[in-house]
Amino acid sequence: MTDPDLPALTGEQKRWAFGAAGLFLLAVGFLGFALNTGVMRVFVIGWVALMIAGFVGAGRVAKGDFAHPLFKAQVMLHLVALGLLVAVVIRALS
Repeated sequence: MTDPDLPALTGEQKRWAFGAAGLFLLAVGFLGFALNTGVMRVFVIGWVALMIAGFVGAGRVAKGDFAHPLFKAQVMLHLVALGLLVAVVIRALS
């Protein structure tokens, strides 16, 4: 399964890659919810598009290093977007 020419990922690289994958899956799940209900459709479409462009661009600049500061910044940026989404939902429900 693994290519013998590629080095194994470190623990830090695995954690940042898992964090990015988790955020992406959460965004795609919310995209399905938004398309189904029509709630915050524009926000979610833009968020998923920015995730794709950001993670691909950061991966290219970092040359596949998930522990690179640029890739970490992308993960943290999307955590902030998730925090804003949670704040909007809490505000709407209160």
